[in-house]
Amino acid sequence: MASHDDTPISEDALHALTDGRLSAAQAEALRARLARDAETQATAAAWQAQRAQLQALHAAWDAAPVPDSLRRAAGRLEAVRERAARWWRLGGMAASLLLAFGLGWTVHGQWPTDHRGQAAGRMADAAPAVARRFAQQAAVAHAVYQPEQRHPVEVAAAQQEHLVQWLSKRLGRPLRIPVLAGQGYELVGGRLLPGDTGARAQFMYQNAAGERVTLYLGALAAGQPGAADTAFRFDADGPVPCFYWTDGGFGYALSGALPRAALLGLATAVHPQL
Repeated sequence: MASHDDTPISEDALHALTDGRLSAAQAEALRARLARDAETQATAAAWQAQRAQLQALHAAWDAAPVPDSLRRAAGRLEAVRERAARWWRLGGMAASLLLAFGLGWTVHGQWPTDHRGQAAGRMADAAPAVARRFAQQAAVAHAVYQPEQRHPVEVAAAQQEHLVQWLSKRLGRPLRIPVLAGQGYELVGGRLLPGDTGARAQFMYQNAAGERVTLYLGALAAGQPGAADTAFRFDADGPVPCFYWTDGGFGYALSGALPRAALLGLATAVHPQL
């Protein structure tokens, strides 16, 4: 005489049967047990009926075309993810450190002169590796925080004095926040970020149209080629276009999804204020 399993049937087992997650043999065995338990069998039938009703209610969704707005948003998100993944691999660092974004070709021409009429920097055909690395971090940091609406910065512009003191202490030198009101951009605030050689600061600006740019700065590795180089360079082959330069072992990068001329105008305004 065959023995029967009289242990109570668990809800997990019923859910698995209702959702179709059991093998054919397991489902048959469980139905055999339900045949001997009228109350539990009624519960399972009710759940299966409810699932069928929900599937019928939303059946049209499977055949409905994806809205254009949702398709475009998904395409933009996928493009950002692909670019970030590519630059993270090239940077050889974890995404949590906000590293990536390889820089390619450089600006040809002359950077504006300073107030003494001397060249503020020189152009170069190949960016030193240390400067390229710094720019990689800057561009990805921009891509990560620029879309944020509720928490784009750690310290808001309303606490600018505290922001400057805090970041100056963490970066080990007095910092100044450039003013870009004349170019139509107001300070949103700033945050502290990690870098290859220590702390980094990021200042975010926004104009009336909601366009944002970020200024990223921090000390470069002393003694490495390019750490004391004052070359100014530009690249658009990454998450966002970026102008970057170094001065006395300190790196600066201005990033934003703007045309080259517009970003150059902002970089030109930022440089003499630092």
